[in-house]
Amino acid sequence: MSTSAASTLRKLTPREARVILHRGTEAPFSGEYEHEHRRGTYTCRQCGLPLYRSDDKFDAGCGWPSFDQEIGGAVRRIPDPDGERVEIRCARCDGHLGHVFVGERFTPKNTRHCVNSISMVFVPAP
Repeated sequence: MSTSAASTLRKLTPREARVILHRGTEAPFSGEYEHEHRRGTYTCRQCGLPLYRSDDKFDAGCGWPSFDQEIGGAVRRIPDPDGERVEIRCARCDGHLGHVFVGERFTPKNTRHCVNSISMVFVPAP
């Protein structure tokens, strides 16, 4: 991350830092965006980068907001240390978002980004 990007990072609460900086997970069914249905964009809570569009959100019933596609170039995929999952991080600030799963057949895109609500800020469409 560049110095200019670091200077624009939002100060995180301890709860936000536990997930975003230390790769934690919020409890299932507890996030503020799990049942968000308005049109808009989900941005990175730490740096503000647009990550997901509401048109790509779907209800997977897993307890976290789910998207079948990210905004191009906004999310990096990294093998998780557990050796089984793929972690997703913000491409700008490297903040932890959640995990991505492929092959579950929830949508025609066959991909589920399982994202912690606390890692994002919802910006409603005008």
